[in-house]
Amino acid sequence: MGEPTVVLLTADGVAPPKDLDAVAQVAHVRTATASSLATALPGADILFVWDIFSDALADAWGAADSLRWVHVAAAGVDKILFDGLRDSDVLVTNARGVFDGPIAEYVLACIFAHDKQLHRTEELQRRGEWLHRETIRVARRRALVVGTGGIGRAIARILCAVGLDVRGAGRTPREGDPDFGTVVDSAQLADHLPDVDHLVMVAPLTDATQGMLGARELAALPAGAHVINVGRGPLVDQAALTAEIAAGRIQAHLDVLVTEPLPADDPLWSLPGAHISPHMSGDVVGWRDDLSAQFLAHLRDYVDGTTPGPAVDKRRGYVSG
Repeated sequence: MGEPTVVLLTADGVAPPKDLDAVAQVAHVRTATASSLATALPGADILFVWDIFSDALADAWGAADSLRWVHVAAAGVDKILFDGLRDSDVLVTNARGVFDGPIAEYVLACIFAHDKQLHRTEELQRRGEWLHRETIRVARRRALVVGTGGIGRAIARILCAVGLDVRGAGRTPREGDPDFGTVVDSAQLADHLPDVDHLVMVAPLTDATQGMLGARELAALPAGAHVINVGRGPLVDQAALTAEIAAGRIQAHLDVLVTEPLPADDPLWSLPGAHISPHMSGDVVGWRDDLSAQFLAHLRDYVDGTTPGPAVDKRRGYVSG
């Protein structure tokens, strides 16, 4: 195989991949932003989506006359998928594995912050109040992880390691899962929530999962339950969750929101029991370098004649298996 042509889709102000010079040693590289993508795509073999929030490929699809592979530097691929890409023979890969450990650590931190009242302790300190309280023992608490892919499994393993009772929720219910033990049917989510202390949302965003944690499901959670969303904002009915938090029935750590950045007038900013972070749960020091190195390794496989993978199931919107 001759040197392929790679189009790097980035955005103004975004630092380039660390390994771009190494990429240029095995491929011709063109750099494009959303506005110039259609000009850069003709004759290109590979699209490297570095601007992970861009949906520009759909508009530029008519110019993709020789595209064979799209790699997205993110775990979620919902922004890049559209009918033309789904119906094509173009391979789609994602950043599978890069974010598993960091996001699992972040979820564990949220659980400790909630059960050990760390946010409350900080508030009291800032007010100069010495108020002794009792906190909750984390071990033996019950967690349900919605999403049983690589990130969900990493979350299950780290929660089990500190003594939580963990189950998963996914498309295929089963017993004897090596990480979750029991996996319940995510399509019947409300039935499995009445005894959940910590509900972790990490499912990919698809037509089937959008709004899966709605008013009915939230009402099924017990008072005092804790919701953590590190998947995608639209997995959750945000208005219904806001109402539950405002009522004091549920607390939440939300790393992803329906609209990002969260609008300045959104009540979640100031509601007691709502803890907002700016879509950063997987972004540890060096994460961009890991993403760059992963693409370079895949590219070298491609040049050597090996199909990069695992492939995203374009119909389901995630890597199966």
